Amino acid sequence: MSYLTESLKIEILMVIGYGDRARTQCEVVRLFRETHPDLPPLNQGTISKIEAQYREMGHVRKVPSKRQAVVDDDTKLNLLLALEENPITPARQLARDNVPSWSYAVNATFSYIIEGPL
Repeated sequence: MSYLTESLKIEILMVIGYGDRARTQCEVVRLFRETHPDLPPLNQGTISKIEAQYREMGHVRKVPSKRQAVVDDDTKLNLLLALEENPITPARQLARDNVPSWSYAVNATFSYIIEGPL
């Protein structure tokens, strides 16, 4: 599905249609193959994922996935206390000393570890 650009995904949504004029996934696959014979063939699962993403998010842009550090409240408190004791401690060292799974937090900024995702 990585070869599908945003414009191709929009075209697929347009081919699907809406209301009582909606086409089945088999028809969409067939029409897409006729229109774009140079591209790899689609399957019904791809059509379903594109349609589900549009219904859920309202767009078909690629959504970057972020690996978030999971830090509980006790760990956040420990980080704040450690920072208060020595304010010049590097964020990497604070994460290594206070976060059990520090390898996830190494690439996160210190404010992200303290405040969580925005």
